[in-house]
Amino acid sequence: MARKVAYWVSTAIVSAMSFFAAFAYLSGNPQAVQGFAHVGYPQQLRIILGIMKPLGAIALLFPGFPKLKEWAYAGFTFAWISAFIAHSLAKDGAEAFAPLVLLALLVVSYLTRPVSRNWHPGTLQA
Repeated sequence: MARKVAYWVSTAIVSAMSFFAAFAYLSGNPQAVQGFAHVGYPQQLRIILGIMKPLGAIALLFPGFPKLKEWAYAGFTFAWISAFIAHSLAKDGAEAFAPLVLLALLVVSYLTRPVSRNWHPGTLQA
């Protein structure tokens, strides 16, 4: 039961934060626009991430498509490691560690996910 709670709480937080970020990115929130400029990212990346983050969150939340879930976990991992590095290089202090908090929650989600949500290479699963 604790494993199930850990999975759903961590997955829900990761997904909610991804939806909030996507809204900020796609709505042109001045803080998001300035944040991307501050770390040296092009604004096109803000749009791409604004589209991909909610798609990844949906992949994590809904049953089925275990291979797609693996890609979502990988995509979030790459995005948050890159964000940590970018904020660190921009000398953002403690703010640079926020992506690592989300990454830790993602790891909890990944390690506690039900067997039915795992991808088994070599099978005919989508």
